[in-house]
Amino acid sequence: MVTPSRITLARKRRGLTLAELSKRAGVSLQSLSNYETGRTSPRPSTIRRIAAALSFPELFFSGAEVDELPVEGISWRARTKTPPRVLDSARAAGSLAAQLYDWIDERFRLPEPDLPSLGKPDPETAAEMVRTRWGLGNAPAPNMVHLLEARGVRVFSLPPDSLEVDAFAVWRGNVPFIFLNTMKTVERSRFDAAHELGHLIMHASGERPCTGPAAERQANDFASAFLMPAASVLGHMPAGARVDQILEGKGIWKVSAMALTYRMHDLGLLTDWQYRSTCADLSARGYRTDEPQGLRKRETSQILTKVFQGLRSKGVRPSDVADQLCVTAEEMKRLLFGLTMTAMEGGGEASSDHRAKGVLSLVR
Repeated sequence: MVTPSRITLARKRRGLTLAELSKRAGVSLQSLSNYETGRTSPRPSTIRRIAAALSFPELFFSGAEVDELPVEGISWRARTKTPPRVLDSARAAGSLAAQLYDWIDERFRLPEPDLPSLGKPDPETAAEMVRTRWGLGNAPAPNMVHLLEARGVRVFSLPPDSLEVDAFAVWRGNVPFIFLNTMKTVERSRFDAAHELGHLIMHASGERPCTGPAAERQANDFASAFLMPAASVLGHMPAGARVDQILEGKGIWKVSAMALTYRMHDLGLLTDWQYRSTCADLSARGYRTDEPQGLRKRETSQILTKVFQGLRSKGVRPSDVADQLCVTAEEMKRLLFGLTMTAMEGGGEASSDHRAKGVLSLVR
């Protein structure tokens, strides 16, 4: 028996319209529409053609209903003109990642979500409150992926075919998810992670809109304050700092030169003129879109690394997990791209974050 919603999910994952799938699979548009609405069910030979056209195993389409990520509540960090089909594809990928999380959650004991509900403080105050709750003080933020995972956030990568989306965050029930574009510089990925944390913290209650220019500014300001605490920046950076001092200082907080420049202006360490001049200089040096001589070691997932190490010790391969989820091994790798590929394929080193270390264990 075919599950209609799974046809829709697979089609959106591939970024196809009904008309495009019709042409690719050789199935009439009306028939496909009927299949997705459940009015009729495709024959085995037809679902075979649909599966081949979408590069999904046939068994995927007969699985149980997928608990998709909610449309409402997703905080997209994407270009304003990103086509809806790209966002649909990213959301569908996220829904598949959530299925992987469900599979893992049945077999491992994972950290419980520990994100405070703060009401409506301003972003600076919210960042300070989260830092206090998590015992970070004014120290530079550690590995952001490890930090989020230790606090119960499920972190996955966006597939390489969703590069128009920088990141997004969403609550699925009581579980927070963050999806990161791992093709960006390490510094910008760290900022994206903090930005999405800001959305989860400040926009989950529904008291503030989670999308739109105001929400993005709030999340940006939260990320800036979270990664670069005011006391720390004021204590390390001189007023009117030169570009070479900013390039040296950014390594303290592992942020981009542009992000530190913005923060210094926000804290009054750079005048408007100095800020514009510094941004122009950094842009001329290539720091507008890249981070020359920046961090090279990407922040990877500790939880997923430990999961696949634990599975491997039990003789379970990543391809076995993909088979149980009824997706291709390649599809699953895309959800983990840049986060734990080394660990999946042959070893990799696990980090030693003390909080997650004793929490993740095989459920027996």
